[in-house]
Amino acid sequence: MTKSDFPKKKSIALLLDPDKITEGSLIRTLEVAVKSNTDYILTGGSLTFNSIDKLIDLVKESCSIPVILFPGNLLQLSLKADAVLLLSLISGRNPELLIGNHVIAAPYLRSAKERLIPVGYILVNCGTKTSVEYISQTEAIPSDKTDIVVATALAGEMLGLHMIYLEAGSGSAASIPPAVISAVRDNVEIPVAVGGGLKSGEDIRKTFEAGADLIILGNGCEKNPGLLAEACRIRDSLR
Repeated sequence: MTKSDFPKKKSIALLLDPDKITEGSLIRTLEVAVKSNTDYILTGGSLTFNSIDKLIDLVKESCSIPVILFPGNLLQLSLKADAVLLLSLISGRNPELLIGNHVIAAPYLRSAKERLIPVGYILVNCGTKTSVEYISQTEAIPSDKTDIVVATALAGEMLGLHMIYLEAGSGSAASIPPAVISAVRDNVEIPVAVGGGLKSGEDIRKTFEAGADLIILGNGCEKNPGLLAEACRIRDSLR
């Protein structure tokens, strides 16, 4: 998979955290993903207690859905995935997450350059301080500062990033407001992904209708596996 193939218009990705999923629950979750025609499986998380390679191997043994690495830190790098999201946390000012870690990772990822997808990662505060903010030592952009979110997304596009990811954070009290998504969609030409705080079919429909090209589901599916199937049904109705 290359950046020209990703993402499909109106697509769903399931984010699997190696520290939050057991082998048994993984098989059950993947059965739902396959049956629902989920577009992508993302692997990664804020911390790393379990092997990311083992998780990727288990997913590939169980299904043919493309696996994309969503590395939360340098310990989660792997060449086993079909593609790697090269994340730049452009909403924050932590130099390690803007370029420092990328310099360290570059020699390792050199052989997979054609599978790298550069992404502008924008954290948006939707009511609670999230694990990502704490681990990254950055502040999220307040959800009512739409102009700052848009300007940040524009800067990412101008820097040549392939996609903007608007992230409310794992376990967020709410999802990204549709008005923020619409504003970003109206101002950039590159794909827009949205994740965090999506707890219902209504949240997912509003997010797609606001202009999201890709919706990333994580914690919501761990607590409610039926949410993934519902998300895929909504996706199909809007394509």
